[in-house]
Amino acid sequence: MSSFQKLIGIYNAKGSLIGELQYFFGKIRGTAHCALCDITHGKLKEKDDFKKCKQDLDIPLELLHLDELDSKLERFAKEAPCIIGENNEGFVLIIDSEELEECKSSVDSFSNLLNSKIN
Repeated sequence: MSSFQKLIGIYNAKGSLIGELQYFFGKIRGTAHCALCDITHGKLKEKDDFKKCKQDLDIPLELLHLDELDSKLERFAKEAPCIIGENNEGFVLIIDSEELEECKSSVDSFSNLLNSKIN
């Protein structure tokens, strides 16, 4: 059983309307990229496979954008995209951006990686 009470995915994008538009047009131009976005979302909405992945976890997984981080999580902004775990000692980096990139947008690869890290 995992020692984490909560998991937090941090996107390498801002969640405001302007932030979402900047990311969208940046992705088209090839100037913006977020491996976590590619794992969690298709063209317009969250992937059904990812919804199931979240439901199958024994730990809650919250997804946040860079402009949604509180002061405790802001120190991880430079690591984005990433997955953070919260335990009794605080926050710890579980999956870094390179590992997310290696998932190649695959929810199955992400799920296997995450489960190997938290179990």
